[in-house]
Amino acid sequence: MANIYETYFSKGGNKIAVLLDPDKLNAGSVLKLSEKIEQSPADFIMVGGSLVTTSVPSVVKAIKSVSKKPVVLFPGSSTQLCAEADALLLLSLVSGRNPEYLIGEHVKSSYSIMKSGIEVISTAYVLIDGGTVTSVQYVSNTMPIPASKIDLAVATALAGEQIGMKNIYLEAGSGARNPVPHDTIRAVASVCKSPIMVGGGLKSMSDIAKSFYAGADIAVVGTAFEQNPDFFKR
Repeated sequence: MANIYETYFSKGGNKIAVLLDPDKLNAGSVLKLSEKIEQSPADFIMVGGSLVTTSVPSVVKAIKSVSKKPVVLFPGSSTQLCAEADALLLLSLVSGRNPEYLIGEHVKSSYSIMKSGIEVISTAYVLIDGGTVTSVQYVSNTMPIPASKIDLAVATALAGEQIGMKNIYLEAGSGARNPVPHDTIRAVASVCKSPIMVGGGLKSMSDIAKSFYAGADIAVVGTAFEQNPDFFKR
């Protein structure tokens, strides 16, 4: 597999990723959804979640049995690793102050990641209030940045980039009532050189297009696709 970061993560790339939560899938649904994604305009598949008890390797293997699109891990903890995936978003929740999600889980998994040889994409994970309490907020015990505090979101994303992270993920949370505000995306994009991912609360192709117009490089759709596998046909 080609270098995932160089191929899919770039400024102005306008890529689409579909996020699958292993705990919401069974043997049949993972194959069905993977087939739908294979036929869709999505560029790659992400696997993971805030709290996952299902075997991530088995889900990745099932996806790869029917789809040729890259699989990128989106791990909520060190237990969600899988050497068979094509890349790993190594998330640091820089908007929170919980050391476990800033560096703790990373220390636990560092040797396993090194031995796996998987491509690592260091990612500044910035949680923005999406109008409801989300799983990532509850599990990580961190407060999201208020949607109105654009300057704080920009400073947080910029700090992540300055520390050396290669990717910025603006996240409203799974099933968010509201997506990341366009003004926030635009403001972050105006100062950060790193590619910007936007996820949470994207309910239509129109929402995805608007996030691109605001400055997102990668749009991530999860809940909307899980609820309607024909999402991309609408």
